[in-house]
Amino acid sequence: MKEFRPMKTALIGCGMISKVYLENCCKRFNILEMVGCSDLIPERSAARAEEFGIRQMTNQEIYEDPEIELVINTTYQLSHYIVAKEALLAGKHVYSEKMLAVTFEQARELARIAEEKGLLLGCAPDTFLGAGLQTARKILDSGMIGVPVAANAILVRGYHHERFRTDPERRFAFCPGGGIIFDVGCYYLTALVNLLGPIRRVCGFSQTRDANSRIYMHPHNPEYGKVMKIETPNNTAGVLEFHNGVLCPILTSSESVNVTNSFVIYGTEGKLTLNDPNCFTGQVLLQTKACEEKEIPVTHAYTDNSRGLGAADLAYAIRNKRKPRAGYPVALHTLEAALGIIKSGETGTIHEMKTTCERAEPLTAGCVEYPEMVLDL
Repeated sequence: MKEFRPMKTALIGCGMISKVYLENCCKRFNILEMVGCSDLIPERSAARAEEFGIRQMTNQEIYEDPEIELVINTTYQLSHYIVAKEALLAGKHVYSEKMLAVTFEQARELARIAEEKGLLLGCAPDTFLGAGLQTARKILDSGMIGVPVAANAILVRGYHHERFRTDPERRFAFCPGGGIIFDVGCYYLTALVNLLGPIRRVCGFSQTRDANSRIYMHPHNPEYGKVMKIETPNNTAGVLEFHNGVLCPILTSSESVNVTNSFVIYGTEGKLTLNDPNCFTGQVLLQTKACEEKEIPVTHAYTDNSRGLGAADLAYAIRNKRKPRAGYPVALHTLEAALGIIKSGETGTIHEMKTTCERAEPLTAGCVEYPEMVLDL
């Protein structure tokens, strides 16, 4: 087995998602040597630095440190583009929280910079690397449900609940790039692409419901009594046509009260019913012509919240000189698909996809975490 020199890594953006990233990147993924963190609010980076025994730094200090090779970008949604761009221009590899950018043009520019500078650029979601979806990929690739012909994805949540009206960390859910199709729909789009391959074209409808009629209701909120602006679609229905011919309706709505998830792949010989792809594991149900629906035990590692897994994979990709599994082509492709559904509704036309991507290499089955990542592939 080949051993690799750990990669000095720094995290920018010490909000709520940073905790699980730092937990995993400091204590779990040996390829990463987390050395520092920064945030626009110094008190937050100081707290995270103390909690995980790393340096409190500024963004500029991270960019100028020649030993830091990788930057993990967990900033606010609207800041993903500028932080990723600054880090790339400083010569750092970058792994960003989803989405890669708010606009397709920004995301494409980041991809161009990375290519020109010979750097790797990766992006969440990385849940498709977890036990549930890797098990599903293994079943699908084995032909157990025959040839895939259709899929169905439904995601319904209630973003107008009180916690979304009062928690500043959740305000991004109503900003451009943060609506339900981007915030959580990206998990479904990424999982679908990993299972079925690239998308050929999309169509759909989108709505921004109650855009200026909701009020901040909690008296402790500094915005109490003011209108809560909703600047992004919160109710979308689309259809994806994949290059392999699979058709998939996808519904994303943040306008209900209960969480509802449905994720099914249909084949000529059976079907797979899967868990919410926002999770790393969950039930994998298989039904075929030969048997009734039954739960299949997961065949892969990573059954818990393993966020940061994509960053670890990217670090191994750098050391092994291979493509990262959660690289920018998938992020760019799924961003275009989400924006394409919205554009289709606005223009009344079908959106032909400009981007494409490859299905990521599946992980090796077994309970040993990343056995193939310590081999010279």
